[in-house]
Amino acid sequence: MTGTLAIIQARMSSSRLPGKVLMDICGEPMLKRVIERVHLAKSIDQIVVATSTNPTDDEIQLWCEKHSLNCFRGSMQDVLDRYYYAASGYDPKWVARITADCPVIDPGLINATIRACVEKNVDFTATRLPPPFHRTYPIGLDVEVSTFAALKRAWQEAKTQAEREHVFPYLYDEPGRFKIHILNHEPDYGSLRWTVDTAEDLKLIREIYQRFQPRIDFGWEEILQLVEREPELMQINSATRHKNYMDVDTRGGSE
Repeated sequence: MTGTLAIIQARMSSSRLPGKVLMDICGEPMLKRVIERVHLAKSIDQIVVATSTNPTDDEIQLWCEKHSLNCFRGSMQDVLDRYYYAASGYDPKWVARITADCPVIDPGLINATIRACVEKNVDFTATRLPPPFHRTYPIGLDVEVSTFAALKRAWQEAKTQAEREHVFPYLYDEPGRFKIHILNHEPDYGSLRWTVDTAEDLKLIREIYQRFQPRIDFGWEEILQLVEREPELMQINSATRHKNYMDVDTRGGSE
């Protein structure tokens, strides 16, 4: 049995920036940057990349094989199904959901989210919920953690397309169905955008990585200090609208 399994979902057919997960960030593909930072989280016992069976994602599997990384391929449209079967092979107690478009994902925040799930004895913890809920951590630090038992129940019971595509909405879209806990930060930094959906987003992330080279272990508070020193950085992607969990991609997946 695995304690905590991190599942990093990734696909090549992004609607706004196709192929983004293997685009270069200071000499390495974005997917590798995500994996590097997840590896730094001491609470993670295993990592698997979960991509789809669509031929467009053959490149992700080949890249994982080349670098001796675990890769699971499942449904493109039913990402909840993909997660469940990816996790089943490891028999974890907890599952952490990470997306491959978050190359500044914070190891300390991953640890804190897992710790909250364990210590508070809840079914699900997260650093944010989508609108109409309010986030207080920057976009791009999103971590969701559930027990495997809760993931299995969601896989068995979730029916709507949004619930199947975005993995965990079934755990929180009806109050009282599961025990959940949300991590919040004071002051509120939820308006900051450090994820990659567009070319402008990628440009910002490259600028951030360049500032910290050769380090890969910089924390989110250090990024915050950087953008406070250089506020012009946040103008790079200021026009980008963030998608929420009700924005269903009919091709499947929200990676």
